Amino acid sequence: MLLGSLLVLLLLGTAGTASAHAALESTDPADGSVLKSAPRTVTLTFSESVALLDDSFRVYDPDNRRVRTSSAHHAKDAGDTASVTLPAKLGTGTFTVAWRVVSADSHPVSGAFTFSIGKPSATTTPIATAPTEDPLTASLYDIARYFAYIAAALLIGTATFVALCRPPNPSVLNKPILMGWWTLLAATVVLLILRAPYEAGTGLATAFEPSAIPKTLTSRPGLALAARVLLIAATAFFLLRLRGRERFGRVALGTGAVLAVGLALTWASAEHASAGIQVPVAMTSAVLHLLAMSVWLGGLTALLTVLYRSPDLDAAPVARFSRLAFASVTVLVVTGVYQSWRGLGSWNALTGTSYGRILLVKLGAVVLLLAVAGWSRQRTGRMVGADVRLRVPELVRAGAATGADGAVTVSTGAGAGAGVGDGGDGEGASNPGDGSQEQDRGDGSQDRYRRGLRRSVLFEVGVGVVVLVITTLLTNTLPGRAAADAQQTATPAGIPAASVTMVPFRVGNAGGKVQITLDPGRVGLNSVEAVVYGPDGGFATVPELRLSFTLAAQKIGPLDADVKDEGGYWGTNSLNLPIAGTWTMKVTVRTTDVDQVSVSRQVRIVR
Repeated sequence: MLLGSLLVLLLLGTAGTASAHAALESTDPADGSVLKSAPRTVTLTFSESVALLDDSFRVYDPDNRRVRTSSAHHAKDAGDTASVTLPAKLGTGTFTVAWRVVSADSHPVSGAFTFSIGKPSATTTPIATAPTEDPLTASLYDIARYFAYIAAALLIGTATFVALCRPPNPSVLNKPILMGWWTLLAATVVLLILRAPYEAGTGLATAFEPSAIPKTLTSRPGLALAARVLLIAATAFFLLRLRGRERFGRVALGTGAVLAVGLALTWASAEHASAGIQVPVAMTSAVLHLLAMSVWLGGLTALLTVLYRSPDLDAAPVARFSRLAFASVTVLVVTGVYQSWRGLGSWNALTGTSYGRILLVKLGAVVLLLAVAGWSRQRTGRMVGADVRLRVPELVRAGAATGADGAVTVSTGAGAGAGVGDGGDGEGASNPGDGSQEQDRGDGSQDRYRRGLRRSVLFEVGVGVVVLVITTLLTNTLPGRAAADAQQTATPAGIPAASVTMVPFRVGNAGGKVQITLDPGRVGLNSVEAVVYGPDGGFATVPELRLSFTLAAQKIGPLDADVKDEGGYWGTNSLNLPIAGTWTMKVTVRTTDVDQVSVSRQVRIVR
């Protein structure tokens, strides 16, 4: 219960911070651009393939009226693009484009940008600065994803422990297997129901619309979830057929392995591994990683259960799981290194991206987990040794009893051989007493090692749950390689994009922000467009706006931009910035005859 409560708190605390994985690389028209004539299409290019929704694009005119557009489609059949056709006559002014798509790894991503025709104008359309989504829908969806991971580990790991480690009383593991199965089924059904509103960013009510499930089943994530439901049903039939067995043949083991691989594929086919570079290798690695994690963490839970509920447990199943866990850890390390390299792309991304920083936290938790696992392995070795010492006196007594009956004489040790061979009652009678004392010592030693193993395995399970939570957080975070690729391709080399700076200001109890665009944002002649927004995000008018630029490193400036009120925005086409570098832009906003404020921001000017 404590681990469950901790998990729920972690989920509720982190569900709102998830990041989508398709990074926007460019827009056409460019964000903040001013066009002489109306464009025929709006096209977005992403870092990976995206799926389109019915409402992927919403275009608003300067009066905040929605513009009628065509259905969203992929430009030139390129899966990493999204495009929409605009009407022939748009008019002039500033237009706002709001968009939402679903990345190849199943996560939705959204945003907004503006472009102007003729010249910028007043607009009351709010510009989104973060993905639009319903918080409750997103939180419940993420919680279901976490429970699905944990349930898969419990189901696959416990079943593997029963089949390969052969505990003496496997019936004590029926409850964990049932719990894992039911939890996985419930979590998957919830994910299937919530998939449509999660993609669209809408409330829970839309999940029960007649078109929601059919629409979900046309997408790759929806098909993966549907396949998981079918595999879960097949797993139930398979487990019922094997109920009560203590040994499993090759056919049963092979069928179980196929079902486990199939379940793992439903994750790999709809998350990080399905997009990016080396997709076949990445999906294979993801399947092996998930299975190894399940065998280890689920097997630990099974081991902990039998340690508490099977007092007659000997060391053999523990030793078998120790070898199985070592193989699982080896697979986890190899696949983990590959997936980390694939997700990061460079050493700088390890500390320079959210993905890299979360990965560092996971690596620290894994090191702790491996240390605890080593401690458990030592406990296992001592328990095996105690079990061997316990069995030797039993074999001695068995040999002595057989010799006394006169049927067979067995010599298993010096003391036992002497007693049986001499046939003397005195020495022969003393040996069972010695054996009983040795058994008492062996029982006490084994119980002590078993208690120590329980503690270490319990700690190992706790750390393992934390690692699993961090792993799931990683699947919700934009990989470092994708972030770096988006930054590199957003602006072609040698052709800098327009520089857009948002400068907030506050005068007394009033405030707002100024959006300043320098085009092209490089050495030489630049045009300046400054649009003032009020506290509600709508267009605002001010009696005076001044801009000046200073390059302190070269002792240049301040250069007055001499912007003029152009009716809706302040601008000029004659700002000359002669040298590349980081300039200080000073923005002075006068809101009344006596109230004004000055705010400075750094602006990078390139060659």
